[in-house]
Amino acid sequence: MARAIWTGVLTFGLVTVPVGLYTATEDHTVHFHQLERGTGDRVRYKKVNERTGKEVESDDIVKGYDIGDGEYVVVEPEELEEIAPGKSRVIDMAGFVDLDQVEPVFFERTYYVAPQNKEYLKVYELLRAALERSQKAGIATFTMRNKEYLTALRAQDEVLVLHTMHWADEVRDPRRELDLLPDRRTKVGGRELDTAQQLIDALSMDWNPDDFHDTSEERVQALVDAKREGRQIVSEAGPPEATNVIDLMEALQNSVERARSKDGGRPKQPAGELRRLPSRGDKNKGGKQGSKGAGDQKELEGLTKKELYELAADRDIAGRSKMNRDQLVKALKSETTAA
Repeated sequence: MARAIWTGVLTFGLVTVPVGLYTATEDHTVHFHQLERGTGDRVRYKKVNERTGKEVESDDIVKGYDIGDGEYVVVEPEELEEIAPGKSRVIDMAGFVDLDQVEPVFFERTYYVAPQNKEYLKVYELLRAALERSQKAGIATFTMRNKEYLTALRAQDEVLVLHTMHWADEVRDPRRELDLLPDRRTKVGGRELDTAQQLIDALSMDWNPDDFHDTSEERVQALVDAKREGRQIVSEAGPPEATNVIDLMEALQNSVERARSKDGGRPKQPAGELRRLPSRGDKNKGGKQGSKGAGDQKELEGLTKKELYELAADRDIAGRSKMNRDQLVKALKSETTAA
């Protein structure tokens, strides 16, 4: 089991629940050691005394605030803890905001939030369910490892997640940082905009993170294997040329046609329209449920995870809350076949 990297209490109003924070992501990047060219010897970093050149043990290192002219104010770790003993153990909700009001540029890292003991499960689930229903995020500050964070707390299926966020003065203003951005004089034609929207519609899909994986890691591994075996590896083609404004409309139209041909010409479901499959209560209606099974199974592939979960709940499929989208499809297909 994972270990909590922080423990404390989460408060909203006068309600308090002891929680722990757990790292939600992991890095699977291919890592290299640093070697000296020609010798192949490992290169390592050491913490050394700038004056003597001798290595210093971690326990003998303290923090120093530079006040100029080579002078420092030394601060011990326990002194930082003492100036905010309460804040280092409390995530206090200042308020709740609509999720779409928070620009993604503010998000930094993500943590899972879990109750510390079984006795707090109901209070925890109450907050999670309320956030899920309201589609809001709780905004709070808290201190971890002697650093204060701005955070957003939101609900996922079965779990609360906490995003650490950048402070307002840490987010750069694009108008100040970027030389070229569209302004009011940059016009796009109505026909071009309509065609671009058609392209977006033709390429629309359900979000399924399992459909994507890190191909750069595979390319690095292929390079390493090729060098080890004395083979040459073929370089991939570079990026395509930029689209000329004169050819923009043609490029858009060709893109729409290609996207539609890949989709087999099937019409897209209008956004927000729920496709309904027969529930348990429908099985005995019409007397021909068995003949519809194949069509139902094909339609399952086009449902979103939320729609699949609602259907699984309607059919009382056990373990549905822990299933991903593919597992929900498989379970529903098995249930339909068994019927």
